[in-house]
Amino acid sequence: MTQRSQDTTHFGFETVPESEKAGRVQGVFNSVASKYDVMNDVMSMGIHRIWKDAMMDWLSPRPGQCLLDVAGGTGDISFRFLKRAGYGHSTVLDLTAPMLEEGRKRAEAAQMADSLDWVTGDAMALPFKDNTFDVYTISFGIRNVTRPQEALNEAYRVLKPGGRLMVLEFSQLPNAAMQKAYDLYSFNVIPRMGQMIANDYDSYQYLVESIRNFPDQDTFLSMVREAGFANAKYRNLSLGIAALHSGWKI
Repeated sequence: MTQRSQDTTHFGFETVPESEKAGRVQGVFNSVASKYDVMNDVMSMGIHRIWKDAMMDWLSPRPGQCLLDVAGGTGDISFRFLKRAGYGHSTVLDLTAPMLEEGRKRAEAAQMADSLDWVTGDAMALPFKDNTFDVYTISFGIRNVTRPQEALNEAYRVLKPGGRLMVLEFSQLPNAAMQKAYDLYSFNVIPRMGQMIANDYDSYQYLVESIRNFPDQDTFLSMVREAGFANAKYRNLSLGIAALHSGWKI
C-alpha cells in the first residue's frame, strides 16, 4: 500500500513528495517574512488592501464573534475583523513562526493585544476542538497548503453551527487574452521585483507559480461544497485576479 508520505504534490511548477511541501513553504515564508506586507503590494500591485476590505464588507463582522484566521501571517485580516466587529477575539494561526513574530511587532497588535492569540499550527490539523469559532478566514494562504481539501474539512470541523467560511485567494481571469497578459506580468515582473525588494527571486517565482497551479473559481467552489459548506458562493475581484469564496456550516 502506498504511504501518504510517498504521494506527490505541486510546489510551484515542481512536483515534490507531499512530505516535503510544508517545509518548503515554510522556507519561502521564513525568507520573505520581514518583507511580507511589501510582498503583497508587489504581488497585487497594491490592490490587496481593497480586496481585504471587500472581504470584510461581505463578511460583515459582528460584535463578540470569535475568528480563526488561518495562514494569518502578520495579522492583516484579524486587525480588520476586530476593527469592524467593535469587539471580539481573533486567533491568528500560521505555519511559519517568523510571520507571526512580524505580526506581533505591528502597532495594531499592541493596541488589540487582549483580543488576539498567535498560534503556530498546520491548516490541515488544527489544534482546536470541534465547534469552536464563529468565523474562519484564510487569505492568500490556501494555495500553499499541501492538501487544500483537508484544510477546508478542518475549517468545517472547528466552526460552530451557523459559522462562516471565507477564503480570499488569487484566482483565474475568465478571458484567455487577459490571463495571458497577466501571466506575462506575473512571471516576468514579480520575481524580479522580489529580487530588488527582498533579495529573493526564487521565493517570488514560487509564489507566481503557485497562483497558476491553484484551481479555478468553480473547481474551488466544488471543494468548498465537498467539505460540507452550504450556500457556497464566490465573487470575483478585479475581474478574477483574486476571488472570495464563502460558505456556511449549517
